[in-house]
Amino acid sequence: MACPFLEDVLDEEARILRRAFRRERVFRDSSHPLAFGDDYVIERYRFSGDGLRYLCRLLSPKIQHQTARSHALTVPQMICVTLRWLASGSFLYSVGDAENLNKGTICRTVRCVCLALKSFSNIFITFPGHRRPLYIKEEFYKIAAFPNIIGAVECTHIRIRHPSGEHEGDYINRKSFHSINVQMICDADCLVSNLEAKWPGSVHDSRVFRASPIYERLSQGEFSGVLLGDKGYACQSFLLTPLADPQTPPQQAYNHAHTKTRARIEMTFGLLKSRFQCLHHLRISPDRACDVIAACVVLHNIAGLRKERPPEWLLMLTGKMLPSSRTTLMADLSGSNILQVSSLNFWI
Repeated sequence: MACPFLEDVLDEEARILRRAFRRERVFRDSSHPLAFGDDYVIERYRFSGDGLRYLCRLLSPKIQHQTARSHALTVPQMICVTLRWLASGSFLYSVGDAENLNKGTICRTVRCVCLALKSFSNIFITFPGHRRPLYIKEEFYKIAAFPNIIGAVECTHIRIRHPSGEHEGDYINRKSFHSINVQMICDADCLVSNLEAKWPGSVHDSRVFRASPIYERLSQGEFSGVLLGDKGYACQSFLLTPLADPQTPPQQAYNHAHTKTRARIEMTFGLLKSRFQCLHHLRISPDRACDVIAACVVLHNIAGLRKERPPEWLLMLTGKMLPSSRTTLMADLSGSNILQVSSLNFWI
């Protein structure tokens, strides 16, 4: 009998075998992304099929078109177009070519969805977190036995396009590029509990913190617990910073526990920027960049609360693949891996 895998087969039995081994082709409508499998969807949109359906239910009242006039995009299309741009960080026309849409349509859709996501900031970004303060303190304590911690605070610079106008120089940071200085506070699960995304890159981290509403609330003793910050902040009763020159073993142990616990905010930056590659360089005006940053943080928290699968290349960097997509990224990291991931936001 002839081999069934050759092109010019004359044997009828070989043709029968070839038809038996042939996989049936499945054609899916590209205008309906939810028709694809989870691997395909997560790779392009950073959310599973169930996660996309949840976003559709959440955002539909705010972004749905009243009519289908002029072939208006459906809610799933609008959300997938926006997520694809946020996840890829590419140009608008590149996303338009991939989705077979006009660049102007992509721009208007991204703007509409980002503003809708930003409107949910007070729901998904809440201090000290979505769990009881006692639980947050216990989770931080499990890291390095540092007690009474309700969050870690830090700033990160989001590169933006060269802005026009007389205030252009205000956006040049200490590394000589234009940016937005974004302050975040996170809990032990790498969920963002507070966000300040409105300051130019030239503003110092400590000034951003002193001018934030959370500073006043902490100063008034509204919360039972303290934050952890780096040496760029002033040490206060509600904000602990590392010792400048530790000499004794207790001082060195304090600094070690402080560094290991505060690494959660660095890991949050790394996870956020790996999920949404657009945060490496936003080619838009400062005002719109702040809206996009807020939308990305809301999506990051939604993904964290729903236990969405993190980017797989980040998991391979830690040296430990997660046993399932329902396990959080930080559940199985050792101390050395924490320090390894904590530097991600500097080069990611």
